[in-house]
Amino acid sequence: MPVNLKPIDNAQLAPIAGVDLSYACAGIKKPGRKDVLVIRIDKGNTVAGVFTQNRFCAAPVQICKQNLDAGVQIRALVINTGNANAGTGESGRQNARAVCEALAKELDCLPEQILPFSTGVILEPLPVDKIVAALPTRQAATWADAAEAIMTTDIAPKATSRTIDIDGHAVNITGIAKGAGMIHPNMATMLGFIATDAAITRPVLSQLVKDVADLSFNSITIDGDTSTNDSFMLISTAQSGAPRIDSVTHPAYEQLKAALLDVSIELAQAIVRDGEGATKFITIQVEGGRSVAECKAVGYAIGRSPLVKTAFFASDPNLGRLLAAIGYAGINDLDVDRLELYLDDVLVAKDGGRNPDYQEADGQRVMQQAEITVRVVLGRGLANATVWSCDFSYEYVKINADYRS
Repeated sequence: MPVNLKPIDNAQLAPIAGVDLSYACAGIKKPGRKDVLVIRIDKGNTVAGVFTQNRFCAAPVQICKQNLDAGVQIRALVINTGNANAGTGESGRQNARAVCEALAKELDCLPEQILPFSTGVILEPLPVDKIVAALPTRQAATWADAAEAIMTTDIAPKATSRTIDIDGHAVNITGIAKGAGMIHPNMATMLGFIATDAAITRPVLSQLVKDVADLSFNSITIDGDTSTNDSFMLISTAQSGAPRIDSVTHPAYEQLKAALLDVSIELAQAIVRDGEGATKFITIQVEGGRSVAECKAVGYAIGRSPLVKTAFFASDPNLGRLLAAIGYAGINDLDVDRLELYLDDVLVAKDGGRNPDYQEADGQRVMQQAEITVRVVLGRGLANATVWSCDFSYEYVKINADYRS
């Protein structure tokens, strides 16, 4: 079961003026399952996104980039689960375009105004006929329905909202995400969508989506595998009545960025909490680095190490594995004699080796917790970064061994 992940309550998810949601059951992988989601957006919106850097990026990722680069007004996003449409070549791109064309015809807009997204099995042809046939039969959806409709191996849907005040206007932010495996993003998460009724210009929104992704979805790892389909989108409908944010110096910019980041971090952490087979939620804080990049490299080395992750699952304070991961993180001039390693409040290592006062019982106490903080002090500078990860259990192997069956 997910690690301390609260069930979503649709009553707590704020509606976003200018966004209309609907879902369909196309039978892509399982009959009767919500597996197609359409997010329709009113005119006057702004959309920006970041995508996977995997060279085998999926056909819908390629089409999304092309359509966003075209500079046209986006009118809808269409997402299917059960099939990634990745590793499918030109036929995959044609199938993604066919879905866009079918929805564009219904919405009376251009196919370039539709952004397609897919998630599921790689190297399988997209059942485009099923999706196209299901589009006219879709039903009105809540945000909770939307979160469910994009799930694959997720146990729980993931959604959250925030409301802030900008110049006397209530501004709503609501987001959904999916992901449980193949999570080691090089831009964002498997799939994440956040909508707000704030008014934001395209250049500012493009900067926001990158900055927010780096501190949230770009700071999680479950298994060290970067997906072919990673996509994180921000949607601004400009229907709150609040003044338009047109620069990073706007008085409301930092407030809005903080709220968007809050939503993104909660969604990113929810992905880790719902990691395939996860029983532990691990926060890795790396401090005292010369750059954020090297701090994050250390965090990822720890967070994706199978030996570290299996030790956490076993509640085994075999903490030399942490030192080994730090040592191969790529900091060639790291002075290990200046490094300090903590497990929650327990100082495990200093001066290049085991802390003389460290007791195995203290490590055992922390390792038995469902939520654990690993703190690494590099002693090299002022930079810091936080990465979130989870353990590896028997269930992770079982889930991925049975994924296609």
